Amino acid sequence: MSDRVPADLLEMADALVPGAPLGAARLARGGIHDVVLLPGVAAVRISRRPSGAEALPRRTELLRVIAACGLPFAVPEPLTPVTMFGDRAAVAVSWIDGAGLRDGEGDPAKIGELLGALREFPVPPDLRALLAVPRRYEGADSWAGILAEEVIPRFPEKWREEGRRRLEEALALEPVPDSLVHGDLVGGNVHWSEDGKLIGVLDWDRAHLFDPAIDAAFMGWHGWDTLRQAVDGDTYRRARVWERTFGVNQLVAVLELGGKPMASADSYAKHIVAWLEEEAGRDLPDRG
Repeated sequence: MSDRVPADLLEMADALVPGAPLGAARLARGGIHDVVLLPGVAAVRISRRPSGAEALPRRTELLRVIAACGLPFAVPEPLTPVTMFGDRAAVAVSWIDGAGLRDGEGDPAKIGELLGALREFPVPPDLRALLAVPRRYEGADSWAGILAEEVIPRFPEKWREEGRRRLEEALALEPVPDSLVHGDLVGGNVHWSEDGKLIGVLDWDRAHLFDPAIDAAFMGWHGWDTLRQAVDGDTYRRARVWERTFGVNQLVAVLELGGKPMASADSYAKHIVAWLEEEAGRDLPDRG
C-alpha cells in the first residue's frame, strides 16, 4: 500500500469518478493492477500490462454477475464501463467498508460461515460460463499434467521425488462436487467490521470452480488451529493436502490455466522451490 498516487492515475480516477475527493486518494498495487482507493466512494482498478487490459472486461463482468447473485456479504460492483486510457484499461467499482485482519487473527465461527456460504452457493449458469473449471473428469486433470510434465521436472534433483509425492497425495484425494472458489481469501481481500462482522469480499479475479477446501486452505492464513475449529475434519484434512501441494496460492495459479500451456514454467518452478525451501526451514504444525 502506498499513499502517494501518481498524477496520471489520479487523472484516470477523476475521469471515471468526477468530483471524487482526490486529496484523500491512496494507492494499492496488485499483481497486474494499480488500484486508486477513494475512501467511501470507489476503488479504481487500472491495468499495468497489456494482459491486464485484455482481461479487465471479463473480470469486471465477473464482478457484476457475482455481486448480483445474493451472497451474504458485499462484493464490489462495477460503477462504470471499462475505459481505455491509451494502452491502460480502467474501471471504477463500489467501495467496501471494513478492513482485513492481521495474520493469525480471526473468529473460527465467522470464518466457517464465510466458507460455508461459498461452498453451498448454487452457481447460476451465467456465472458458471465466466468461471474457469480446472477439473477434468474425462481424463488426467490438466492442472496435474502441467505440474507433472512442465514444472516438477524443472525442480532441483533433491526436490523432484518430494514434488511427485505431494502431487500424488493431492491426486489421491477422493472427488468432491465442485463449488464456487474465491481463490485468494487472504489479508485485505476479506473485510471485517470493527466488531468482527464480515462485511465484504474483494478481488474475485481468481474465482473458479473446484474443491471448496482450496478456500479453506487460504483461510489457514488465520492460523491452522483456528481453521481446524472453523471447518469439519474432512475439509481440514483436504485443505492441508492442497496447501502442501506447493502452497495453495501457487497451486491456484496453475488451476487458473485450465489446461492452457504455461508460459513461465521456469519462473514458476523457482517460486515453488523457494516455498519448499522456506517450508523445510520452519517448524510446521501437524498434518492431521
